Amino acid sequence: MKERIIYQKIWQKLSSYKNMVFLSGPRQSGKTTLAKIIARDFNNQVYFNWDDIPSKRALIQDPYFFEKVDRLDESIPLVIFDEIHKYSNWKNYLKGVYDRFAKEYKFLVTGSGRLDLYQKGGDSLAGRYMKFHLLPFTYSELTNHQYSVPYFINHPFRFQEDNQTDYGLWNDLFELSGFPEPFLKGKKDFYRLWSNNYQHQLIREDIRDLTQIKKFDSLEILYSLLPLKVGNPLSLSSLNTDVQVSVDSVKTWLEVFEIHYLIFRISPWTHKIPRAIKKEKKVYLFDYAQINDRDIRFENMVGLELYRAILNWNDLGLGDFSLHYIRNKEKEEVDFLICKDHHPTLLIECKLSDENVSSSLIKFQNKLDVPAIQLVNKQHVGRIVSNQKNKILIISAPRWLSFLP
Repeated sequence: MKERIIYQKIWQKLSSYKNMVFLSGPRQSGKTTLAKIIARDFNNQVYFNWDDIPSKRALIQDPYFFEKVDRLDESIPLVIFDEIHKYSNWKNYLKGVYDRFAKEYKFLVTGSGRLDLYQKGGDSLAGRYMKFHLLPFTYSELTNHQYSVPYFINHPFRFQEDNQTDYGLWNDLFELSGFPEPFLKGKKDFYRLWSNNYQHQLIREDIRDLTQIKKFDSLEILYSLLPLKVGNPLSLSSLNTDVQVSVDSVKTWLEVFEIHYLIFRISPWTHKIPRAIKKEKKVYLFDYAQINDRDIRFENMVGLELYRAILNWNDLGLGDFSLHYIRNKEKEEVDFLICKDHHPTLLIECKLSDENVSSSLIKFQNKLDVPAIQLVNKQHVGRIVSNQKNKILIISAPRWLSFLP
């Protein structure tokens, strides 16, 4: 069992602030496993899963069923509500539970994207919980060599010695994705079977149960097109022509994919960028190993590493971090820009094997005056080159990502 240490630390911090914590993330990313790891620190624990018929019956018969569970000692119990978002009245139920028992119990509520819907206006749970995200395995998580976030931001050119870099682990993630089941199984044929089944189940079961969408064939067609769109600004009008539905439907369905952690999107950065692309977002997949183009798959894999970090830093309250890309109308582009509190902090460009410095990276570094990294999906690369008053690090991707907090 992988310990998911990064996420355990986030839980420890957030649960010290509030006695109800929400954990959300992609289906089959390890939320239930993490909940059970967290539960090991509690002598008294109650595990509830809405998909388990006896659990469901217990809640319906007695909403405060956890009070009847015998305790081993006088310490505060942990109650885990797994998949409770499938209960139609779950939000009001948890509000009542929190208001009555917040001083007597700790509550961990796990589920997929549905939990995020109620972050928005009219949330009766507002002020009652903290929230964090769990994503599939990433290289930076599994190597567990991270610096603190402030140190990383101030020293972005630190990287791992080449002979200590686990290129085998990196390649396994590249071929199998970071989802625990196919990654731990370690077989490409199993991954393909798992991936096809995962997409079908999520669209035909989870999205069907939690939305009013009826055109599932068109929904599956839309998702099947996205691996070909990764890494480029996404045109809704182009997709609506391909899928033969309205632009509004495409927009809504992409939001549904995002809510259910099939995709994530990043917005363009425009400040100080002449003739910048301003509207079109770029789309990336959580299940990136299905992308056939290895250059694009590498960019998506790096994007997920950065996206995981941004989510975790925000979950910890370390700042207002965001992930962007830069592109102008001349099609000059840098893949990623990390911002803190709406200020550019770090540029990152991805190249499958090209060790020559990207001319776009040079140009946009001079515009923004921030450190720049060029990640290469190639072993044994590591050098620093000058760019006027700035410097650019060209480095094998896992050597740099191993220190990503």
